Amino acid sequence: MAFALRIVLVALLALAVGLPDRGLSKAPAPPPQTADAVTHHRLTLGGRSLSYTARAGTITLRNGGDQPIARVFYTAYTLDGADTAKRPITFLYNGGPGSSTMWLRMGSFGPVRVVTADGRLTGPPPYRLVDNRYSLLDTTDLVFIDMPGSGFGRIIGAGTRKDLWGVDQDASAFAQFIQRYLSRFGRWNSPRFLFGESYGTMRSCVLAADLQGRGVSLNGIVLLSSFLNANINYNDGAPVGGGDWGYILYLPTEAATAWYHHAVPQRTSLDAFLSQVESFALTDYLDALAEGAQLAPSRFDDVVAKLHGYTGLSDDYIRRSNLRIPYDRFQNELLRNRGVTVGRIDSRFETYVLDKPEVSPDWDALDAAIDSAFVSESNRYLRDVLHYNTPLLYRSDIYGLIYGDGETWDFKHGANAQALNVTPDLAQAMTYDPRLQVFSANGYFDFATPYFATEYALNHLYLAPQLQRNITYGYYASGHMVYLHASALARFHADLERWYAKVLGRA
Repeated sequence: MAFALRIVLVALLALAVGLPDRGLSKAPAPPPQTADAVTHHRLTLGGRSLSYTARAGTITLRNGGDQPIARVFYTAYTLDGADTAKRPITFLYNGGPGSSTMWLRMGSFGPVRVVTADGRLTGPPPYRLVDNRYSLLDTTDLVFIDMPGSGFGRIIGAGTRKDLWGVDQDASAFAQFIQRYLSRFGRWNSPRFLFGESYGTMRSCVLAADLQGRGVSLNGIVLLSSFLNANINYNDGAPVGGGDWGYILYLPTEAATAWYHHAVPQRTSLDAFLSQVESFALTDYLDALAEGAQLAPSRFDDVVAKLHGYTGLSDDYIRRSNLRIPYDRFQNELLRNRGVTVGRIDSRFETYVLDKPEVSPDWDALDAAIDSAFVSESNRYLRDVLHYNTPLLYRSDIYGLIYGDGETWDFKHGANAQALNVTPDLAQAMTYDPRLQVFSANGYFDFATPYFATEYALNHLYLAPQLQRNITYGYYASGHMVYLHASALARFHADLERWYAKVLGRA
């Protein structure tokens, strides 16, 4: 799935111990190429009837010797009759790394949307696909890109996995795709935007700097559910001798989850409640954890009481945990008496567990709730509505290919092989182009990429003050995939409409 970031940690650890390198194997003979499918549609947005063209197809990437290395699958939606010199174009992609862009294409701002149950199990088919009244097609053309090897795309010819599956290799592949798309469809003078979700935000930071190095500037970047710095996103499971930032930065998400499931009193709004938690996390809680064994018993008791009030966990559990609650243990502990655990990707969702004492189940509650609906409707839409007629199976993800046979994603980025942090890339891109605007979208119920960690990362870019103001934030009562909650999607859409207008000077 777009957000299987636990796999990232496994891969980082694998790099640390030095797994054997088997990434030089050649791709099999390429399948026959399928012609692009071009169809014409109408969509009503804000009372306007819009005619648009949908194109499902591939763009071939080539190496330095002009040999083909990959066919990258994409779907593009372009407004008919628009002036391309003024009409923005946004390139969208999911993350993983290893996910196709099925999730964004079928759930967020494209012209259609899969209907799923809100915060609960969607169930078996039949499913529904509806016109998306929250589409951004009235504001920007949309190009949804599946990462190389996923979707209907395949590695071909002289291409190898090592050429494409890594932080820098991936950014280079996406940069080449964007250049080839702009050339093929005459869009070199269109305003340009990137929109990445989860690991796609990490891709966007590296990609923005890569594109600037190729003379391709951007107008704006949308970061949805950001994963920018592995040092703070995964510093959450070392109760002995480890750092404490993970406990601090995950606490507001734990509190939001407790609030949602009525494990704590809902005396105030969620925003007001989280404001209290955030203040506590960066003051009393930070100081208490920093004191370690020197913390006075009275202060220890005070922090226990505060954590109980914010998380709903028992005083005894908090004491036994030494004030430090890793989020995965919190997921299983919060509703343990009911025999359920809450989701990591979206903690509004619940799933039963087979082994109640276990730390976490073998699946995420969100996967169980929505995967079938997205996979089923994505296949039906691409084949029956867009008429992309191919014998290939659609790969919604390629985690098994990337990680299943001992190979792994190459997390080396520059000189840094293990502690991946792309905030310097974003800072460089924003400083190189002082007009570059960033929109950071965050879900309160997201344990995969907690919003407070994103705030911390973006507040430590060390930008000039006037450039720091180029970052706009959006917060939503949803999870990692903000668009799964209809009211959050509506707010997200309205926020982006205003942001695009500001970036383009049309506000």
